[in-house]
Amino acid sequence: MDYQDEYLSKSGYECLLFDVDDTLYPFSSGMSTQCTKNITAYMIDYLGIDAANASEMCLKLYKDYGTTMSGLRAIGYDFDDDHYHSLVHGRLPYQNLKPDPVLRNLLHSIPIRKVIFSNADEAHVAKVLSILGLEDCFERVICFETLNPIHKSNITNDGDAINSAEDRNDPALLESPIICKPFKIAFEEAFKIANINPEKTLFFDDSARNLQTATCMGLHTMVVGSSKRAKGVDYALESIHNIREALPELWETLENSEGVHYSREAAIETIVRA
Repeated sequence: MDYQDEYLSKSGYECLLFDVDDTLYPFSSGMSTQCTKNITAYMIDYLGIDAANASEMCLKLYKDYGTTMSGLRAIGYDFDDDHYHSLVHGRLPYQNLKPDPVLRNLLHSIPIRKVIFSNADEAHVAKVLSILGLEDCFERVICFETLNPIHKSNITNDGDAINSAEDRNDPALLESPIICKPFKIAFEEAFKIANINPEKTLFFDDSARNLQTATCMGLHTMVVGSSKRAKGVDYALESIHNIREALPELWETLENSEGVHYSREAAIETIVRA
């Protein structure tokens, strides 16, 4: 499908691409901190990794491979994806999240298609969106299972290795069979899956490295949770609630567009400091 004629925003964007964790809700929720603890516990309890080294190893693999899970697979650990996610994400303090009608109204009022792009598993993304009350705000969800279907080879149709040394800019690292941000292959797959034109898409994420790759891939970029732009990132947004304040043009539609009607109801501006 060609979406160019479907969404008529004066901003020039045809799609808004959103990360989930620490983007649709603030870092202050404690979800990420607990997730790291859960990953470390999994490494110790189920993979037999020395407790004295687990935390440092967890962080290094995350930095080198995009996610600790991807790094564990790259260096030879074998485990069940669903079991890993059930213990790493399934035990998160979801009670720290609350419905967000302000964000819901904002998203529904933007006359541009919206897509989720997350490294997390489907169950976690669905639960977060449900708690926040945002489950019907997005056209589709691209997550771990979307990018890593069962038995998918670690070679693409073009013959390129996933998370290759060239992609990581570090030839000393082993290849991982898992596709994930911040690597280019993850963005390429997302573009194909959701029919995204990167040059007409704005990407929201809390991770500078994800955003820097996105910029290289032609996307317009917005860091969420910071008032300062990282190198190679177009915009900075202290809170996702400030979208309208920062980019009012997203709500400006072409007048008298036949058959196209959009809500212009303003959402309440609320600043959440992450």
